[in-house]
Amino acid sequence: MIAKANQEPIFYLPDLAEGLEEAELIEWSVRVGQRVSENDILAKMETAKALVDIPSPRAGVIAMLHGKPGQAIKVGAPLVTFTSESLATDGAGDGRKKPTAPPSEEPDAGSVVGNLGEAPVRTPGDKVLASPAVRRMARDQGVDLQQLVGTGIGGRITEKDLEAPEEKSVNRSAIKTHAASSVAPPSGGPTRIPFRGVRKVIADHLRYSVSHAVHYTVMDEADVTALDALRRKLVAASNEKISLLPFAAVAICRVLSGRLGAKFARLNSIVDDEKQEIVQHRVVHLGIATDTESGLMVPVIRDADRLGVLELSRRIAEVAQAARNRELTPEQMTGSTFTVSNFGVAGGRFGTPIINYPEAGILAIGRSREGVVVRDGMLGVGKLLPLSLSADHRVIDGGAAAGALAKIVDLLQSPDELLPPG
Repeated sequence: MIAKANQEPIFYLPDLAEGLEEAELIEWSVRVGQRVSENDILAKMETAKALVDIPSPRAGVIAMLHGKPGQAIKVGAPLVTFTSESLATDGAGDGRKKPTAPPSEEPDAGSVVGNLGEAPVRTPGDKVLASPAVRRMARDQGVDLQQLVGTGIGGRITEKDLEAPEEKSVNRSAIKTHAASSVAPPSGGPTRIPFRGVRKVIADHLRYSVSHAVHYTVMDEADVTALDALRRKLVAASNEKISLLPFAAVAICRVLSGRLGAKFARLNSIVDDEKQEIVQHRVVHLGIATDTESGLMVPVIRDADRLGVLELSRRIAEVAQAARNRELTPEQMTGSTFTVSNFGVAGGRFGTPIINYPEAGILAIGRSREGVVVRDGMLGVGKLLPLSLSADHRVIDGGAAAGALAKIVDLLQSPDELLPPG
């Protein structure tokens, strides 16, 4: 979005993803006085769902940068002001006059002679500037980023800062000791964590779901002993890592598609509260709840009901990795019709999962375990998989949801039915 104020074109932060109201400025890719071409990267922003490069909508010269790294900028707020001087240039020797740029809201220490290589001093309480990848590296190394001096733009901590030789870092052994003891302040008081970004988006979304959908949960266990044996055969044949999740996803899609009963397809719906309508879908766009460093994300696999076990296994791995790397595309972040949550990888058997509103249902898969099973009237030991199905009572009644869960259990206990014929 470009608008003019006092004859100077202003670029306003566009809507970077559906439903997001703000984005965090990670770093500027330009400086005041610099000439840019259309589509040159102006800044890197972090939304609740992804890291995004912001391209310039036009060619021109930067007059002002609105915001500092670490600052949250509202969608529709000014981001960059361009000069109205068409002959401005940041080069030299071309015979054209370079205009005097208005002062920036953020001094560009990196472009001032004598300041090259000097990093701004961070005082206690200042936000640490670092990418998610650098934060992961620091956590793995046990390093407290608050104790490091960043050499990147605006004091941003880079991978190079983490990999610096021992004698050039700020006493890394002391940093690690501090990191291990920094759960609470020295005074023993509470640690305050800003409630924003992905965590705030998740909280707002879940609160809205709880206050609008009429939640209830049905639970059951499936004897997946035969299924696990089939899984091992597929792993050996394909040389790929395959979990029980894609098998469960195929079973879910089979039930949601209506092939096993039209009443079960009501679970594959969303609620349009504004129009007071239930929108029942004919295809299944499956949301995969994924735990990331930034919080829970739900990437979407479109037309999941048309995919087999191996295809779903690969797609689940792809979108989960993209979510953790904050590389999801807008299409991969929206449009799910039903969600599955595999919380059992972290532990726990049963749960009461919260519906990913405006969907009508969500299935949570718990941790499998060995237990006593009865087959043909005989007791034995088998592998049991806990399942918890939450649904919106406005859309589907309890009996229908219990029946849908029973169909899923039947499919998981008859694994050959989950594979394509032949």
